[in-house]
Amino acid sequence: MHTIDEILEIAPYSMDREAKRLMLNARLQELTRVHYKNCAAYASMMDAVGLDINNLPEYNKLPFLPVRLFKEMELCSCSKEEVVKTMTSSGTTGQQVSKIFLDRATSAAQTKCLTKIVSDFLGTKRVPMLILDSSAVIKNRAMFSARGAGILGFSMFGSKRQYALNEEMELDVEGLKQFLDEHQGETIFLFGFTFMIWQHFYKKLLETGYRPDLSKGILIHGGGWKKLVSEQVSPVEFKQRLHEVCGILPENIHDYYGMVEQTGTIYMECECGHLHTSVFSDVLIRRPLDFSLAEIGEEGIIEVVSVLPESYPGHVLLTEDKGVILGEDDCPCGRKGKYFKINGRLKNAEIRGCSDTYAAKFK
Repeated sequence: MHTIDEILEIAPYSMDREAKRLMLNARLQELTRVHYKNCAAYASMMDAVGLDINNLPEYNKLPFLPVRLFKEMELCSCSKEEVVKTMTSSGTTGQQVSKIFLDRATSAAQTKCLTKIVSDFLGTKRVPMLILDSSAVIKNRAMFSARGAGILGFSMFGSKRQYALNEEMELDVEGLKQFLDEHQGETIFLFGFTFMIWQHFYKKLLETGYRPDLSKGILIHGGGWKKLVSEQVSPVEFKQRLHEVCGILPENIHDYYGMVEQTGTIYMECECGHLHTSVFSDVLIRRPLDFSLAEIGEEGIIEVVSVLPESYPGHVLLTEDKGVILGEDDCPCGRKGKYFKINGRLKNAEIRGCSDTYAAKFK
């Protein structure tokens, strides 16, 4: 049995299907027992679906919790005293938000996991970082929104940080010029949320006519595409337009898929345009009618599993997103594991997502 520390030593895209299956079975069964013992509400739900805790099935047959449950219940597998951080999802005004309770160990594991995954794309050396957002987002550290948590989580990869927007969400052209002059010729790590980048960075660069040289930039972005789809912007066009205004190469623009309910185990987009599972997580696709497992290439509801959540029962979750697994262990980028794409939200699912929440203001 691997401990979480041993699992986090594994290179993120190095395990083939069978080795990963054995590791995930052991870890996810162990987490199921931990949560069954330490979270009464979780135990009741598992009893209600007839789970035999002494005879657990393979991880792809473990009962999942719908991700929405975290909006409706406070689910915690540690004592209130052990909680060091409460994460919240970005709900639009009036919506309930998910609350995720982290103890020190789970929080540390999330940070380590994120580091391993992102380093595979950025390298292990910290580089100057341009945050395509405003510092106003992270002012309240205690009750973290997904957007603030994203910025802080990714900030550890930056040696020097510069926000591209001021507190009024306007482009700080002077600050940008100074930052890029200082770091001329260096790799620049850019981070932001998809819609924010489009609305406040790309559009403002068009308006101002300022053309920064970010040809050595690597951009990681996440959050909802919904608003951009309504503006008829495809992922390919998003990359192309950014390339036109600041020189960043399309293959150095990486989307990622992740959620506050499983912070740390993000799914990064490779240079071939595929989202990848790492050894720390997996994606299963379920048929909407009976929740049976879909085949490769068949659309269904995305289930995500993660080796990280110890302080709350978030290790096996059914999302509100639709997607398709494209293949496993054979992506041309060379990374092992499943690779997949997201086809949007389920109909009638409550709209949520960092960028989408913000985008609601622009309706």
